[in-house]
Amino acid sequence: MVPVSNFNRSWTSASGNGAASNPQVRARGAENLLRRLEWTVIRRLDGLLHGDYRTLFRGFGLDLADLREYQYHDDVRYIDWNVTARLRTPYVRVYNEDREVTAWFLLDLSPSVDFGAHVKKRSMATEFLAVLARVLTRHGNRVGALFYGNRVDTVIPARTGRRHALHILHRALSRAEGAGFGETDLRDFLQTAFGVMQRRSLVFVISDFISAPGWARPLAHLAQRHEVIAVRLYDPLEMELPDLGLLAMRDAETGQQLYVDTHDRAFRRRFAQLAERREKELRSAFGQAGVDALELSTGDDLVDAILRFADLRKRRSQLAAGGGLPAHLRGSHDVSMA
Repeated sequence: MVPVSNFNRSWTSASGNGAASNPQVRARGAENLLRRLEWTVIRRLDGLLHGDYRTLFRGFGLDLADLREYQYHDDVRYIDWNVTARLRTPYVRVYNEDREVTAWFLLDLSPSVDFGAHVKKRSMATEFLAVLARVLTRHGNRVGALFYGNRVDTVIPARTGRRHALHILHRALSRAEGAGFGETDLRDFLQTAFGVMQRRSLVFVISDFISAPGWARPLAHLAQRHEVIAVRLYDPLEMELPDLGLLAMRDAETGQQLYVDTHDRAFRRRFAQLAERREKELRSAFGQAGVDALELSTGDDLVDAILRFADLRKRRSQLAAGGGLPAHLRGSHDVSMA
């Protein structure tokens, strides 16, 4: 038995070695995949959300239009505390949404995203990118992308239209799996992205967040300028190992191989404890950075995952409307829990 001393890794079966498709297949594959997602995912989302994606995309592209008194269910993030203090009554800022929104997809394509027991994290990432890029571009919004292998090697400027969404998807699918080894450093990725994205934007950071330490502060820095959503990819096997006997495993980031005895209960328990510790660290990092996190498992239905996240953001907004005011203002202005 070989103990796992550093859990910030993604270990794959040593016999697994994915081969990339040829360019012609990838070109057809991008169009076929987008068309399939338009029918099977986007149409379902349209029906279930009634075409209203504001719960997903709130908080960006806003211009101040007016001030008015706070009303029940208003989002407390828009309270103007200076005016409230002067008038001794809560006032909120009223915004008009810009017609055009710019969104960026920061896609981590480092070796660890090639892991997955049945569906790879890479596949979930590209499908999520395709769905959200198409939802945004069909309403005239602009989308761009940055791809990261072991460095930021692709920057696709923000444009609009289905053809551009298809171009981004094609570039993502064209990336070969397992292209070399090397430690992932999301800190460099996020710092580079901050320099690229000058205008306030909606930013999706799509990653398993298996990285060298130090990325939490750049994530928080990014969130100070932009509306940031962390799309955290994971496979259930990264949470808990089944009893499969002796396995040959390879570190997706370094290429190192080792054998693990999954029949050993103590090993499986230790693995689960390390996984839980990492979960707590991730939740803490996202919370301190002030970003919402969409947890996307390789076992998830994409529609269900997006709906759960939309519901989370809606409930947080409602709870904030009831609990975000200072106590002396809540007591005197009938602001109650939603």
